[in-house]
Amino acid sequence: MERSGTRIEAVMTEIRSRIAARLYLPGTRLPSVRAQAQAMKVSVSTVVEAYDRLSAEGAIAARPGSGFYVVGPVAPLALAHLGPSLDRAIDPLWVSRQSLESDASVLKPGCGWMPPDWLYETGVRRALRALARGPVAELTDYATSLGHPGLRQFLQRRLAGAGIEAGAEQIMLTESGTQAIDLICRFLLEPGDTVLVDDPCYFNFHALLKAHRVRTLGVPYTPTGPDVERFEAAVQEHSPRLYITNSGIHNPTGATLSPVTAHRLLTLADRAGLVIVEDDIWADFETTPAPRLAAFDGLSRVIQIGSFSKTISASLRCGYIAAQPGWIDNLADLKIATTFGGGRFAAEVVLLALTDSGYRKHMEMVRQRLAEQMRKTITRLEPLGITPWLVPRAGLYLWCQLPEGRDAAAIAQSCLKGGVVLAPGNAFSPSLSAGGFLRFNVTQSSDERVFTALARALA
Repeated sequence: MERSGTRIEAVMTEIRSRIAARLYLPGTRLPSVRAQAQAMKVSVSTVVEAYDRLSAEGAIAARPGSGFYVVGPVAPLALAHLGPSLDRAIDPLWVSRQSLESDASVLKPGCGWMPPDWLYETGVRRALRALARGPVAELTDYATSLGHPGLRQFLQRRLAGAGIEAGAEQIMLTESGTQAIDLICRFLLEPGDTVLVDDPCYFNFHALLKAHRVRTLGVPYTPTGPDVERFEAAVQEHSPRLYITNSGIHNPTGATLSPVTAHRLLTLADRAGLVIVEDDIWADFETTPAPRLAAFDGLSRVIQIGSFSKTISASLRCGYIAAQPGWIDNLADLKIATTFGGGRFAAEVVLLALTDSGYRKHMEMVRQRLAEQMRKTITRLEPLGITPWLVPRAGLYLWCQLPEGRDAAAIAQSCLKGGVVLAPGNAFSPSLSAGGFLRFNVTQSSDERVFTALARALA
């Protein structure tokens, strides 16, 4: 009886999840009892009982001679129920929440940001003091639709230094890099469209694309960029609308796009009418700049985005979009419709910090510290049998392979009990093919307890 009850609950949970994910909207006819039984490999009587219980709850209703249908209002969107059912240890939203909500005593080698003392605190404090003495409008008023003119002019010069020609009118400020992608998705995508991402890729790309109800397809990533042959095959077979990537320091692998791969990608994109979103958030961490798709393309099919949360302050929510002029106009309308004027205060602080005489020296010091901490982290992981997929030229992350046969999700669950939040590989992999990998943030991996917890979990 207990096993039968468990199977009934499994059927009910599957139906509830599909309703919560809006895969079954009100009026949707459920699979027949026999079809559901075959799909879930349970008996017909199990499905009958599950449907009867869901009917008693008011979630579905029977129509004689027709079947069972979903009833009630549209369910609030539950992102955790979209896509394949994952153990929460590898769910991208779960990993983010563990990193954001845990207290200071919890170690976070799996998180995506640097500790507070690595960020540009002194520059932010100087900017705040200067802003406090400035015009009251900087403290209280809305920004223009495109955002702070001074910061956009600064970004224009910065982009030109990377070989990207863009007028200030081609740059729009956003609340963050995430909002930038969100606006682009609203502008270009419809539910059901296909979007290409790297496999592995930044895990919040997965979560955000889920919210837009699009199909995410991963392309294997190599040390020089996406696998071009697999990329071409995906473009030909699935006709994607968008491709989202990092060109500089790739997250999570730390790899760098090569000029040859960049050229081949742009040729394929142009042939297929594919738009590329290039996330350039890691530009200031580079020691040798990588090729930029936006520079080769001239912002024709490439949209570049970025933000300053990784180098200046995560509390200052400020990012940007650089794109062709007609697209910027439409994106500005979307921005007004969703967030209205934008953050004038944050943009002013960011501009003052970026133009402060100490910012360049600060980033030089950060790059030196990163190189040293990268070396130390690799050395500490080696005795545990955890090896880098490659040694990055720069950046925060090490994409590491566990000893053969070890499961990253299980290791993460074990370490979490000891107060250590890890980032398992399948949180980054659309194909769930990175179960033997972990991403380490080297700036968050200096505490000996990280390696003690890993050793205990591996043992």
